[in-house]
Amino acid sequence: MKGLTLRRIAEVCGGTYIGRESDQEKEVTAITTDSRKAEKGGLFAAIRGERADGHDFIPSVFEKGALCVISERELPDAQGNYILTGSTLDALKAVAEEYLEQLGIPVVGITGSVGKTSTKEMIAAVLAQKYRVLKTAGNFNNELGLPLTVFRLREDDEIAVLEMGISDFGEMHRLAKIAKPDTCVITNIGPCHLEFLGDRDGVLKAKTEIFDFLRPNGHIILNGDDDKLSTIQEVKGIRPVFFGIDKENTVYADRIEKRGLDGISCRIHTDQGSFATVIPSPGIHMVQNALAGTAVGLQYGLSLEQIQAGIESLRPVNGRFHIVHTEQYTVIDDCYNANPISMKASLEILGDGPGRKVAILGDMGELGPDEERLHYSVGQAAGELDIDCCLCVGPLCRKLAEGIADVNQKIEVIHFDYLQELLGKLPQLVKKDDTILVKASHFMHFEKVVEKLTSL
Repeated sequence: MKGLTLRRIAEVCGGTYIGRESDQEKEVTAITTDSRKAEKGGLFAAIRGERADGHDFIPSVFEKGALCVISERELPDAQGNYILTGSTLDALKAVAEEYLEQLGIPVVGITGSVGKTSTKEMIAAVLAQKYRVLKTAGNFNNELGLPLTVFRLREDDEIAVLEMGISDFGEMHRLAKIAKPDTCVITNIGPCHLEFLGDRDGVLKAKTEIFDFLRPNGHIILNGDDDKLSTIQEVKGIRPVFFGIDKENTVYADRIEKRGLDGISCRIHTDQGSFATVIPSPGIHMVQNALAGTAVGLQYGLSLEQIQAGIESLRPVNGRFHIVHTEQYTVIDDCYNANPISMKASLEILGDGPGRKVAILGDMGELGPDEERLHYSVGQAAGELDIDCCLCVGPLCRKLAEGIADVNQKIEVIHFDYLQELLGKLPQLVKKDDTILVKASHFMHFEKVVEKLTSL
């Protein structure tokens, strides 16, 4: 890994190197916090987790040939080199910042309340038409995940597309310090993490901390249809490029046509011309993602033909509106996370599916004191849609169920206090040829619902 010698790692993280002097100028081959992935010549960082303490696995990583470990404890019986530090997490963040500086490649940083992952996937698909791209994998978008994503970069990578997720003030500042983005993309400002951020103005303040370390002569790409983001006129002398459905945006779309669960088509307009495209994933939010991808692609010199090819090459990620066709059902696996905006959007798309339309919904987290009202409002919205049945799980979803019943008593609504209750009765509640949406916040573990449905 370019520039990451043991000496430099110790200097950057303010740690004390303890080990063989002759190894100090050796570069590590990889960095991991998972002892199972430790390799010869690599560095293992011992993290204290909720379920396990990485320090307990230090002897095993030395047996695998690790060049060094980062430890918060003194290791008098260490069988190899180690760097003693006060905080392994802070050390990893400092080393990731240094490594990105050494590589010197452009960074696209993506944040927002809803759609970060799908926007990241779209932008990466577009940029991959011209560059070798490394993108955030899975949910590696926080203060531990971002450094681990950075450590996957290698010298032949040409651009990094990094998702950046937060739940409180100050977190984005720390993430931006690591990434120092050349391009900042914000998808929207919604009622998410209100438990910590208060209201949408608080969300805007927290998300725009991404600008704190924006590179000089960088780019700002914002959703101009968002009433909060559209107020941003200039940051550090840089004027944003706005995208959205509204024709007042620099990059906008029209001729939007739904194609059921197979996708959505539109025509995208830019100051360099326009093109028609078919986005292979449904929902108006996917048009917004394609517009963001277009705006970023133009900043990095892609032709309209390359951008169109990138949009149409998109493949869904498990848990993020991934459509699974089984012999019995069409399952919309959107179980990774949920908030009021994304839940309403997914319910609208469910209405485009074939057969009986069933929503399996679970509690949404981190909504603050208005959590019951927000669940009720989602229920009211669902009651206005073309849905046949809603299976709700969790104490907060009792309010969601009430919202549906108060608007539309023709929709069959069944509430369960616990997930296991639902799983036990699920085979009797769904029917052949149903289209089934599965969505909840991550802590509800609704991947178990998807597993059950795809095994029936």
